[in-house]
Amino acid sequence: MKLLFLTASLSHGGAERHTVTLVNKLAERGHECHLAYIKDDAAQLERLRGAASAQCLHARRYLDLKALQTLRRLVRQLAPTVLVAVNQYALLYASLARHRAALAVTFHSTFMRNAKERLQMLAYRPLFWGADCAVFMCEAQRRHWVQRGVFARSNAVIHNGVDAAYWQPAAAREAAAVRRVLGLAEDDYVIGMPAVLRPEKNPLLLVHAIERLRHSGLPARALMIGDGEMRPAVEELARRLGIAQAVSVTGLQQDVRPFLAACDAVALPSITETFSLAALEAMALGRPVVHAQVGGAAELIRHADDGFLFPVGDGAALAGRLAELAEPGLRRRMGARARLSVETRFTEAAMLDRYEAALSQLATTRSKHGNLRKPAGAH
Repeated sequence: MKLLFLTASLSHGGAERHTVTLVNKLAERGHECHLAYIKDDAAQLERLRGAASAQCLHARRYLDLKALQTLRRLVRQLAPTVLVAVNQYALLYASLARHRAALAVTFHSTFMRNAKERLQMLAYRPLFWGADCAVFMCEAQRRHWVQRGVFARSNAVIHNGVDAAYWQPAAAREAAAVRRVLGLAEDDYVIGMPAVLRPEKNPLLLVHAIERLRHSGLPARALMIGDGEMRPAVEELARRLGIAQAVSVTGLQQDVRPFLAACDAVALPSITETFSLAALEAMALGRPVVHAQVGGAAELIRHADDGFLFPVGDGAALAGRLAELAEPGLRRRMGARARLSVETRFTEAAMLDRYEAALSQLATTRSKHGNLRKPAGAH
């Protein structure tokens, strides 16, 4: 197949990381993969190894006609079999530039932050209806959007997956060495949070949980693996609660594995997630995850077996689950089951197989008939 992926940008985000992985790995499987991005943010460009070409459209406004014209020329020049838009903004550009390509959209979002975004989503719905295939990240997300009239001619659910060989648990000696470098004591109970520090990731809830755990006598420390607009608020709250020494922010890291290896458990207190790559990566490293019960969390984590779920925004429940994981034996057992869950249910190879099959079907149908079938409804 010849594939052209279109993203809003290559910023540090889960959808962008997921897309770069698809491009790299589908290229390894022999497909010709190209990538274009609308806004000039190329933070992840260095991860892009498999693309035959990568081009920024340099859009300076929401719908930039010059950028759209550049995309139209690119589509006609490359003549991709399938044009793959990543989320609704890229779908807008792709719909206007698709030419003769089949059109697929990978949709990573569930939560709309405000009334403006909800109204925008109403306007985006016809673009989904015109797409040949929509890929949702989990069943809960698919149900959510289909109930709101967001669906394509055909629809699929493809769970995220990770490379279990790359995300290999570190040896105890290596983990101990990283902890020493980070200034973490052997008996510290280190809770990681791998995330860009944005409001929807709800990092302040973890700071409050750390304060509760320390008040109960546990040597809890938070290691926030990332950076973002909420960092000043996180550090200010930690100072105000008197636990500044127990909350560390690493800044953005290209490789989070050593930092996750230094953690005993991982917390994801987000108010919105669809199907968390960060959770999968932590699980693959043998770290039990305490995840807010949002989006596809219940499809990812088997509560009290390979991780814990807790009600969104419930700081006491988060602290309670983390307190349970302070027991080393439970952590080891739950972490081992988390690793097994990734190996058996959420491998990168299985994810790629499903994407390859879905895109191949579109390509074959387009090749045979020139035009895909008429809309068949939401299911």
